[in-house]
Amino acid sequence: MTHTEIDALVKHWIVDSATRPANPRVQEIVLRLMGDLCKAIEDLDIQPSEVWKGLEYLTFTGSRNEFGLLAPGIGLERFLDIRADEAEAKAGLTGGTPRTIEGPLYVAGAPESVGYARLDDGTESEQAEVLFMQGTVFDAKGKPLPNAKVEVWHANLMGNYSFFDKSQSAFNLRRSIITDEQGRYRFRSIMPKGYACPPDGATQQLLDQLGRHGNRPAHIHFFVTAADHRKLTTQINIDGDEYLWDDFAFASREGLVPAVKRTGGAEAHASIDFDFHLLQEVAAAPSAEVQRVRAAA
Repeated sequence: MTHTEIDALVKHWIVDSATRPANPRVQEIVLRLMGDLCKAIEDLDIQPSEVWKGLEYLTFTGSRNEFGLLAPGIGLERFLDIRADEAEAKAGLTGGTPRTIEGPLYVAGAPESVGYARLDDGTESEQAEVLFMQGTVFDAKGKPLPNAKVEVWHANLMGNYSFFDKSQSAFNLRRSIITDEQGRYRFRSIMPKGYACPPDGATQQLLDQLGRHGNRPAHIHFFVTAADHRKLTTQINIDGDEYLWDDFAFASREGLVPAVKRTGGAEAHASIDFDFHLLQEVAAAPSAEVQRVRAAA
């Protein structure tokens, strides 16, 4: 079939066959996606067995609850960030801390404190490197922002996240820090480890077929919010990690790899300085708050 014939056929299925009021946005999106899918089947001569194998794979992915992992693994979440960057630049918003992907492992409701928090529960203290991280949240004009919220979460030494890893205590390595009157935040934690996709999971299954690994460098996630400013979703990567610039989730970005300073002796620890620069909220830019289902403890 020609693409024109496919367009007409799909329009008949999706639009012309409607017998009651439809959601026009959903209709528009399904029409486009079905048209593109049918054209791909035609152009690539995708066989029925391959189509059903694909549907079986999607069912398996859902059963493993891995769509939140698959989306960054195939670049979809990074693409959404690229579009958000372009939309902000078009609205005249530049100069803020780079955004990068949220990933699937945020949990709402972490304990909140002002200025400082300890993230780890101490269970890995003997094996872990102590980490202190600190900085300032700045507004769009470069002034410190008191009362900004810095939500932070990261993996343990096994590359696992509390809540999803039931062996960890509630909200281990997760906190919300309200910046002090000088816009500062500081926390103590442990140096995180990177992780890999579950080897028996749906995401790694596809990555194997694509000839790709499923590893992430060690990293720390952040949501940073403040009144009249755009929400920042970002993460820093730990400098020196083997996968620093080979992240399967395509989340590594210039400006998000701060230096790690180390102090020896009896109080040996690592230290990272990192400031956040927020962008002013403007009506011309689409919302920076992404509506998606998130875990809550």
